[in-house]
Amino acid sequence: MLSTNRSVFMPTILTLIGIPGLESVQCWIGIPFSVMYLIAVIGNSLILAIIKSENSLHKPMYIFLAMLGATDIALSTCILPKMLGIFWFNLPDIYFEACLLQMWLIHSLQSIESGVLLAMALDRYVAICDPLRHATIFSQQLVTHIGIGVTLRATILVAPCLVLIKCRLKLYKTTIISHSYCEHMALVKLAVEDNWVNKTYGLFVAFTILGFDIIFITLSYVRIFITVFQLPQKEARFKAFNTCIAHICVFLQFYLLAFFSFFTHRFGSHIPPYVHILLSNLYLLAPPSLNPIVYGIKTKQIRDHVLKILFPKETS
Repeated sequence: MLSTNRSVFMPTILTLIGIPGLESVQCWIGIPFSVMYLIAVIGNSLILAIIKSENSLHKPMYIFLAMLGATDIALSTCILPKMLGIFWFNLPDIYFEACLLQMWLIHSLQSIESGVLLAMALDRYVAICDPLRHATIFSQQLVTHIGIGVTLRATILVAPCLVLIKCRLKLYKTTIISHSYCEHMALVKLAVEDNWVNKTYGLFVAFTILGFDIIFITLSYVRIFITVFQLPQKEARFKAFNTCIAHICVFLQFYLLAFFSFFTHRFGSHIPPYVHILLSNLYLLAPPSLNPIVYGIKTKQIRDHVLKILFPKETS
C-alpha cells in the first residue's frame, strides 16, 4: 500500500467505522440487531426444517419460501458478525478483497431475494388466475430452473461491480468507509479517479433487477386482485385474498426499504449519514427476521406445523 499526496494506492486494508455519528451508542444498537439476527436464523431454519420434513409442503409455493428462508439466513450472516465485531469488539479493519467479497455476497443475495419474490408472485398469479393449469405450469423442473436462473442472474450481473472496482479504481482518498458493511457506492465514493462507469453500472444493475422484478410483481398482484374481486362467492374471495396477504407484506417491506435506502444514498445529501446507515442495516436485517414471523402467522400449513413442534401435547 503506497500513499501519494494523502491518497492511498491499492489499499490492502479498509476500515469500517460503523454508524457515523452514533459511535458512542453502537454497542447498544448491536443488541436489537443481534436479536433480529437470532430471530432470522432460528425462524428461517425452522421453516426450512418443516418444509423439508413434510411431504405435503413439497409444492412450488413452499419451495420458493424455503429458497427465501435460505437466502435470508445467508444475507443476515454476511453482514451481522462483522458488524458486531465493529460495535462490540472494536474490530473495524477488513481486507480489501474480503470487503469486495462481502459486497458481492450482499448485493447478490439481495438480488436473489428479489428474484424469489417475483417467482412467488408469479406462482400465486397462476394458482389464482389459472388454477387448473398450475400444477402443469409450475412443475418441479420449472421450479428448479427458476431457482438456478435467479441465482445466476444475480451473481453474473453483480460480479462486474467487483471487476470495475478492482481494475479501474487504483487511488483512494481514504481507507475509511463510513458504513457498517461493505456497500458498492460507499466503496466507490472513496476513489480519487473518475467513478462514473462504476456508478452507472451500479444503477444499471439496480434497475435491471429490482426495476424488472417490481414491475412484474405489481402486474401479477393487480391481475390477482382483478380476478379475486370477480369471484362470485364472498368466502372464495376471502380465501384467495388471504393466500396473498403474507406475500404482499413481505413484498412491501422488502422493496420500500430497498428503494428508500437506494435513493437516500445517491440523492439524499441533506439526510444525516447515520439515518441512511441505520436504514441500510434495517433493510438487510429486518426482512430476514420478519419473513418467518409473517409466514408463520399468515400461512396455515406453516403455522400448524410450528404449533405441533412447540406444543406437541396440545396439538396431538
